[in-house]
Amino acid sequence: MSELKRSLNLFDTIMLVSGSMIGSGIFIVTADMTRVLGSPFWVLMCWIISGVITLFAALSYGELAGMMPNAGGQFIYLKRAYGKLTSFVYGWTVFTVIQTGVIAAVAVAFARYTGVFIPFFDETHKVLTLANFSVSTTQLLGVASIVFLTYLNTLGINNGKIIQRIFTSTKILALFGLILLGFIVGYKSGYWQANIRLPFNNSSFTGDNDFSFTTTALLSALGVALIGSLFSSDAWNNVTFIAGEIKQPQKNIPLGLLIGVLIVTLLYILANVAYFMLLPALGSPEGQTVLERGIAYAQNDRVGSAAMFPVFGEIASSIMALLIMISTFGCNNGLILSGARLFQAMANEGLFFKSAAYVNKYAVPSKALWLQAFWASVLCLSGSYGSLLDYCTFASLVFYIVTISALFYLRKTEPDAPRPYKAFGYPLIPALYILLAGAICIDLLIFKPTNTFLGLSIMALGIPVYYFFNKNKNAPLS
Repeated sequence: MSELKRSLNLFDTIMLVSGSMIGSGIFIVTADMTRVLGSPFWVLMCWIISGVITLFAALSYGELAGMMPNAGGQFIYLKRAYGKLTSFVYGWTVFTVIQTGVIAAVAVAFARYTGVFIPFFDETHKVLTLANFSVSTTQLLGVASIVFLTYLNTLGINNGKIIQRIFTSTKILALFGLILLGFIVGYKSGYWQANIRLPFNNSSFTGDNDFSFTTTALLSALGVALIGSLFSSDAWNNVTFIAGEIKQPQKNIPLGLLIGVLIVTLLYILANVAYFMLLPALGSPEGQTVLERGIAYAQNDRVGSAAMFPVFGEIASSIMALLIMISTFGCNNGLILSGARLFQAMANEGLFFKSAAYVNKYAVPSKALWLQAFWASVLCLSGSYGSLLDYCTFASLVFYIVTISALFYLRKTEPDAPRPYKAFGYPLIPALYILLAGAICIDLLIFKPTNTFLGLSIMALGIPVYYFFNKNKNAPLS
């Protein structure tokens, strides 16, 4: 059996961070956020808050990554601080929903936009129907893309590295170009001035019909709206899973996290400014044109396509579809590449199927890659990935809080441990992250109780599964 090889440099690390973060969310979620808040100013504040929170987390993770530059990343940090049970519950949630659910959702997004060019791939085109269960050509293409990327990644880290470099560089440059064009065209439209003056406006949070402003209502709405921007900014931590294959990980992981998160945060904020320069924020769901529907009621929430209409006209949807195909394909490559390393680390600890620890002749954990692909494909075909993502956005935040709290715990219990990089702004910045993320979690528990409690249930289910694996870890699990 071969061993993992350190072959990824700082540029690859940055590409993995930013490439895993940029999927389809930036082109879609602003519509729902605008409906929730009614105010472009507060929508932009959500994107800024998400960027700041993510940056705080990335700066905090840098210290842990420098201390423990091993494959498995966050799983290893939690195990060292809190023991195997906590780390397993994290790994269990990542495998059952967080990583595989995102892979499934991103794969289907890729397939949906492929349908713009190849109409055969359409969610209404069913190839199998049994009672309430059906499979569409879109789902099949999603599965095919997962299998294809998994196969390429089993042939060596260089394949995944090259795909990540090409697709991430392309989508960053394309997104920057579209932002620039949006600014140029939108500068004289007058929409920006009108949009930025709109106040917070949502009767479901104010509780009355005149949309009166209250601090409580605003904070509640912000907590719900932040789900979209936080989801779009997630997966930055995936780079820690693949620490065992990064050169000089003590230096390159903290630096890669910082640069990658900064790039994506800046692009996201500028993209949203461009949206509000190009289109009216509030339109009508019955509107017949792009301008009449506005950002809040963009067709199928495709804000990116709607915003590019004033720039490119009728071909805007095709241009944006191509960009999203590139974006989602590159995003899934990063997720598939990194996720398997976490499951391999779990297997090495006797907390996952033993076969997942296997490293093939190309020095990659091929069986962990195929296990991940299998479950992501099941979620893809089941059609449940969308709901699962809602359940576990909350769970992701909880695990980020627990992991960053490990920073304080390890500073106390292991004061003399080597720390090549120390968290910037410690203890203030890590503490601020815990407070801000904790406040969002409380907000979600109050205003989205169903999804958050289901997320907690999936996490809790990991406890009996842990004891099963622990009891049977000497058995041949394969």
